Amino acid sequence: MEITQARKLLDQFSCTEQKSVETQEQKQELQTAIQDIVKESEWENLGVCAENTQQAIIALKTYLMAFGYVLNQVDFNQVDQLKTPVYIKFSTKQMGFYQDNYTGDYRGVLVSCQAEDDLIAGVYGHLPLDLFEEK
Repeated sequence: MEITQARKLLDQFSCTEQKSVETQEQKQELQTAIQDIVKESEWENLGVCAENTQQAIIALKTYLMAFGYVLNQVDFNQVDQLKTPVYIKFSTKQMGFYQDNYTGDYRGVLVSCQAEDDLIAGVYGHLPLDLFEEK
């Protein structure tokens, strides 16, 4: 997918209420679009809002693997195991976490791509927690 096409698709999910992915084809297009943008970025911040830490970490792991990161380089023990809604921010530059309680209704992932190119740089999402999970 060309970057301009990827950006156009991702912009449909940006700064909106959570948009659902209806078909497997839509899911694959969205996966390809965010992966293509991430490939061109210098580094990313991922913000995950989930029902609990376990759900957030599962989503984070699937996104990181889809983006080509090696999970054994990440210390997932840096986060507390909360059973209440949680926000986790992960920086691929520092390979570190920030965690906090979350009181909002949104559940999903925001991907903030850092790059010199304005076509690449930006915040993408609200993306589904399970975008890269195999069903």
